[in-house]
Amino acid sequence: MELLVVTGLSGAGKSLAVNALEDIGYFCIDNIPAGLVPRLLDFALQGETMLDKVAVVLDIRGCRTTEDVRKALTSMDQREVPYQVLFLDASDEVLTRRYKETRRIHPLTIQENCSIGEAIQKERQILHPLYERADFVVDTSLLSAAQNKERICSLFLQQNQKAMVLSILSFGFKYGLPKEADIVLDVRCLPNPFYIPELKEKTGLDQEVVDYVMQFEQSQQLLQRILSLLEFSLPLYVKEGKSQLTVAVGCTGGKHRSITFARKIAEHCQKLGYAPIVHHRDAKRVF
Repeated sequence: MELLVVTGLSGAGKSLAVNALEDIGYFCIDNIPAGLVPRLLDFALQGETMLDKVAVVLDIRGCRTTEDVRKALTSMDQREVPYQVLFLDASDEVLTRRYKETRRIHPLTIQENCSIGEAIQKERQILHPLYERADFVVDTSLLSAAQNKERICSLFLQQNQKAMVLSILSFGFKYGLPKEADIVLDVRCLPNPFYIPELKEKTGLDQEVVDYVMQFEQSQQLLQRILSLLEFSLPLYVKEGKSQLTVAVGCTGGKHRSITFARKIAEHCQKLGYAPIVHHRDAKRVF
């Protein structure tokens, strides 16, 4: 049985993640009290009813203290059932805005008689043991609902096909660093197509932009050094047991140079035998 624990901050997109997991064949159980985790595992492992892929949502609704979280993790460890943890995160500012926009109440605001900001901080503290154990951390601060679903499906559709899920992410530094990035590459040192009138409205998905970026000697040399670094380091991450690695490539706006390099890196990694998942976070942003 594949057991996935879905957790994270309230408002970070766990419901969307559960919907995405159901679409790819997971049996999903939401809002599980920590004390019922052992019984749930026993049920899922029964011979006649044994399920192939199970996702359990364990969050602040069922774990009101850090001790609750630790007990739930201990109960899973004691049954020696292999499991992975998916942690959905977002910045405090984004979470606060989402609650204001939806007019929903944070689960801790009434119980603790505190503000949304205080509730978010307390929730982070309570769920910290799950964050530390997370195999996958997805920051949804800058992801749309569709992008969130795509990210989850990409991770768990291909997870069993290779030893490590490799994600190549392009982004714009002006919109913030992606929290899930393990390796951050900066290509802002290269000539910027933004200042070429006929290329400004295009992206690194257009061949004209790729040709412009890669025509420079410094671009060729930088790409070769990056590819050499990844050729050396990726097998080491696999050997170390890394289940997910995100390589983030950033330029100023995330539309031209970063996309060009992300595509080039993905093409090379595919030749090395990986199956990279490519995301262009800021490609559709309006200048």
